Amino acid sequence: MLEDRKVNIGLVQMKCTDSKEDNMQKAITEIKRLSADGAEIVCLQELFSSLYFCDKEDHANFSLAEAIPGETTRLLQQVALDAEVVLIASLFEKRASGVYHNTTVVIDADGTYLGKYRKNHIPDDPGFYEKFYFTPGDTGYKVFNTKHAKIGVLICWDQWFPEAARITSLMGAEILFFPTAIGWEPDNKSEIKTEQYNAWQTIQRSHAIANGVHVVSVNRVGREADTDFWGGSFISNPFGTVVYQASHEKEATHVQGINLHESEHYRTVWPFLRDRRIDTYEPIVKRLID
Repeated sequence: MLEDRKVNIGLVQMKCTDSKEDNMQKAITEIKRLSADGAEIVCLQELFSSLYFCDKEDHANFSLAEAIPGETTRLLQQVALDAEVVLIASLFEKRASGVYHNTTVVIDADGTYLGKYRKNHIPDDPGFYEKFYFTPGDTGYKVFNTKHAKIGVLICWDQWFPEAARITSLMGAEILFFPTAIGWEPDNKSEIKTEQYNAWQTIQRSHAIANGVHVVSVNRVGREADTDFWGGSFISNPFGTVVYQASHEKEATHVQGINLHESEHYRTVWPFLRDRRIDTYEPIVKRLID
């Protein structure tokens, strides 16, 4: 029998303001609180240091971007070191004049900067004009070998694409983290809200099932401009069971213990990886199969 491999996952679901200083301080306070409660890996929501600025196309918002690694990365390295936690933090990256990315950094529990993942799938929808701001990622899918686990990081819109979760899992990720910013239009009917949230959670739970890994999805919450960010951050076990779900309206910090050896159990009993027919999958790289 395999020994347990228990890891305590912390998440921060928070409301943001137009003050980067206030948002940063709130996040740091919550990271320290989670560390005191036993968290070993802490994930923040997408673009946590600002309001979600992609609700409109405004060139002034490019001033929010920064180099990675840079000042904020170095600050978070010190926070991770002091709190002794692995830290997953989503930032607006300025790579060069005219080239910007939606990027997440991963910092180990000793403060070491392990690298970054740049968001691959970039949406362009009313209220989510990300193609105006972000160049599609070119880091490839990434797995980070942290003190406590091998983790894969994908970002928001990436979460709807099974290929992204599959590739990251095949690279060895034991947990998939999804920093997220998604919400409802305020005038959506309740049944539409329920349908949208259920679809969002179901697709990510399906990644857990298909790949036999834990999934951690951390969303922002609260009204910003014409969007009600729906919160509902959650953690799923490797067979899609939700072991924690946050409120749709309130901020939340939470520590959830998980056992990484559950993957061994579910992957053995439900051997989807064994039975993959990779020799039949070549058509998947085509846009459509005519």
